[in-house]
Amino acid sequence: MEIKVSQAAELIGGKIFGDPDVVFTGLADIKNAAPTDLTFIYNPAYQKYLETTKASSIIVNPSIKKTRTDLTYIEVEDSAKGFYKILIKYFNPTITLNGIDESAFIHPTANIGQNTSIGKNVVIEENCIIGNNTTIFHNTVILRDCKIGNSVLIYPNVTIRENSEIGDNVIIHSGTVIGADGFGYSPDKNGVYTKIPQIGKVIIENDVELGANVTIDKAALGATIIQSGTKIDNLVQVGHNVEIGKHTAISAQSGISGSTIVGNHVVMGGQVGLADHLEIADGVLLGAQSGVGKSIKKPGKYFGSPALDLSTTLRLMTHYKYLPEYADKISRLEKKLKSLEEKLAKLDEDN
Repeated sequence: MEIKVSQAAELIGGKIFGDPDVVFTGLADIKNAAPTDLTFIYNPAYQKYLETTKASSIIVNPSIKKTRTDLTYIEVEDSAKGFYKILIKYFNPTITLNGIDESAFIHPTANIGQNTSIGKNVVIEENCIIGNNTTIFHNTVILRDCKIGNSVLIYPNVTIRENSEIGDNVIIHSGTVIGADGFGYSPDKNGVYTKIPQIGKVIIENDVELGANVTIDKAALGATIIQSGTKIDNLVQVGHNVEIGKHTAISAQSGISGSTIVGNHVVMGGQVGLADHLEIADGVLLGAQSGVGKSIKKPGKYFGSPALDLSTTLRLMTHYKYLPEYADKISRLEKKLKSLEEKLAKLDEDN
């Protein structure tokens, strides 16, 4: 595909400096771009690569100096968002699965929507409802009584357990399991565990994306809920009866224990752990590897284990490296104090 700089600039509302008829056929980062690529700079720290890039055209913020006259520039307020808009418009990967493969098992009571594609060895059990324009790739298993909306994209080897509900425009990546049993057991006096049946379900609302190998447990009673627009990275565990709000982003290897409620527009870094039965307020940002054992009721930035507000954690971290010195200093002070106390005691005796 050949795209003129003038087309790209019109799409993103950019101002052209240079030749508007320059053509690009691909997108690349500034260090690895070829002469046929469009690239971008979103941070002044990458200005140094401007002199060596082989790209023919580049998207920049107004703060970036246009030092090369052989390049064509597209200037916009947010170069990264402009670049992504072009990526989505012209270079979005296409899905090639079409029709229903003859190896798929679809129960006679299942209702399959129009223009829905189903791959090899897919299993769809009784009373499932699958919407229009949905794509279900190979080896996916959807158990009974599930409802899946329109324009859903399910990659290979996904398991969706019984009674799960999935909205429109949801993307589910390979290896994800939706509706596994929640971790519910009752120990007796001897420490022997009895399994508690998990009879709830999972509800995933519209425009959610789940990464590879995500596990979302069904509720013991009621529903585990992922609200609209939330994005969950690979290898995330969501426990039973958890509720996650709208437009929240959760990074890889994070875990949310049962019955915890996470608000809207929350951001969780990698390997964050949340204990059970907590409440996390709207607009909370949790730094990577934070361990949260208590509810967070106010929006803001939190970090550490236990997670504290960011400013407190940074102050503590500043002192951590000096702890050996502090210990030595305290030891010396204690010795001096003891010596002074002995001298004062002796003076008292003499008097």
